[in-house]
Amino acid sequence: MIRVVVIDDEEMIRSAIVALLTLEEDLQVVGEAANGSEGLDVVRAEAPDVVLLDLEMPPTDGIEVAVQVEPPTRCVLMTRHARPGVLRRAMAAGIAGFVPKSSPVSALAQVIREVAAGRRYVDSEVAAAALEAETCPLSDRELDALRLTRRHASVAEIAETLHLADGTVRNYLSSAMTKTDTSSRHEAAEHAYEHGWI
Repeated sequence: MIRVVVIDDEEMIRSAIVALLTLEEDLQVVGEAANGSEGLDVVRAEAPDVVLLDLEMPPTDGIEVAVQVEPPTRCVLMTRHARPGVLRRAMAAGIAGFVPKSSPVSALAQVIREVAAGRRYVDSEVAAAALEAETCPLSDRELDALRLTRRHASVAEIAETLHLADGTVRNYLSSAMTKTDTSSRHEAAEHAYEHGWI
């Protein structure tokens, strides 16, 4: 049996995925959670073979959760917004599978089997779009600042979180605005989000 944990903040979707996966003879859902921190507790307690993660789960996203999952457990990221930049981030984080939420459950079950067997799976349309997408021009620190901006953090809060001076944060945000040709830090954050860079 392949042991699976499902982490998704949308209860209806999570419950449907759990119910449908339990119909598969070789899959056993051993836990579920509505957010990343709760999900990590379940993963540590159950040590599943595969974790299904929603990309967008406030306050953290699925990629941030995945980097905290210890091998040999492997992660599959599910998303409604299969933006190419997100795929790049997911692969860099070691995520083994990447599927749109529009995929049928039979396809999701097969992805779980592939990933449990040590292989990787990326939806073909997402992979093709990623090859055509523009490269992220922003530095890691600029991305960190925009990620926090998108969570409505003030400059002072960003500075405190990143252990930087307020002026340094303003410089990073200004640089990000220039590189994305936007007129505010919030526009720059949305631009980065839409391209899947954060």
